[in-house]
Amino acid sequence: MSLRPGGVLLAALCACTKASTAVPSAAPSGTVVAPTPVVTATPGAAQGGPSLGAGPVQLTARSIPLPGASGPVTVDYLASRGLHARVYVPVGDTGSLDVFDVATSTFRRIDGFKTAEREVRGKRRMMGPSAATVGDGFVYVGNRATSEVCAVEEETLKLGSCLKLSTPTDGVAYVASEKEVWVTTPRDHSLTVLDASKPDTLKPKLAIKTDGDTEGYAVDVARGLFYTNLEDSNRTLAVDIKTHSVKATWASGCVPDGPRGVAVDGARDFVIVACTQSVNVFDGSHDGAPLGTLDTGAGVDNIEYLDAAKLLVVAAGKAARLTVARLNDHGAPTVVGLGGTAEGARNAVADGNGNIYLVDARAARLLTFAGLP
Repeated sequence: MSLRPGGVLLAALCACTKASTAVPSAAPSGTVVAPTPVVTATPGAAQGGPSLGAGPVQLTARSIPLPGASGPVTVDYLASRGLHARVYVPVGDTGSLDVFDVATSTFRRIDGFKTAEREVRGKRRMMGPSAATVGDGFVYVGNRATSEVCAVEEETLKLGSCLKLSTPTDGVAYVASEKEVWVTTPRDHSLTVLDASKPDTLKPKLAIKTDGDTEGYAVDVARGLFYTNLEDSNRTLAVDIKTHSVKATWASGCVPDGPRGVAVDGARDFVIVACTQSVNVFDGSHDGAPLGTLDTGAGVDNIEYLDAAKLLVVAAGKAARLTVARLNDHGAPTVVGLGGTAEGARNAVADGNGNIYLVDARAARLLTFAGLP
């Protein structure tokens, strides 16, 4: 998860304007009040602990159809920011990277990614582009159908060259300090590191072997660490970006399903780990000592954190709930925003103004929640 500045979230809706290149936005879905999440702090985080105060703001979404798609679609990791105010949505079924322009609320679709039908948990699904990360003038897109990572130029939105890996891709993350793209490759029990020194042409660099299925990603720029989880062994790893060696590991506290996404508060050295029904906050400076827990509802996968605003954004797919919480200096969360989403909607991202985006895959639409800088 890249570190991004953010703002306080409001219940206001973002305006969606019609353009010739995009489908007009659908009618607002209306406010859905989710049950109040349970917030707990460990004894070490009790001072200045969580408080709901007057109650969290109720968030409301607008929806914008994904171009040329009808639900359900296969969507996983989104990306935002970069050179332009955009959200990048890889869509497996259409073999496309759908680029949402925040200023005009319109989509531009980049086609040309390969697709393939695969059996997943007993069901046939169309696989294709599934993850994106923003690099130095390029967006890098992981493709589960082909085990490729492809470069898309940000300025022209032109699909460039693709590098095929020896194992299927999952998440992708750009590490700016080393000009590298790190890929979680769980089937091979590894992190695959790609050389992006020539940003339009990725090259293989090395593989970092792990003791389990890698899941989730976060970059701590200040400390030069890359975080990932081992889903099958309920562990969180800190990997030194320069030496590519595992520097620390601790229990994620995600029982029984194992951890999913991970994020970092770089200023305060908090490591934030998503479980399937909650989020745990750990102290990275003290061997992963637990600080607090946020109950979010079931169906959590990847998470977003806005470092400057100290805001944690969590979308729970099974609960159809969006939770926004602020972390205090002891790592304890305070819920400041709640919103209803759609069943299966998960993996929210936010832009520099705190606006939140996630996909309702069943209805093939982007849900947007407005924020204020």
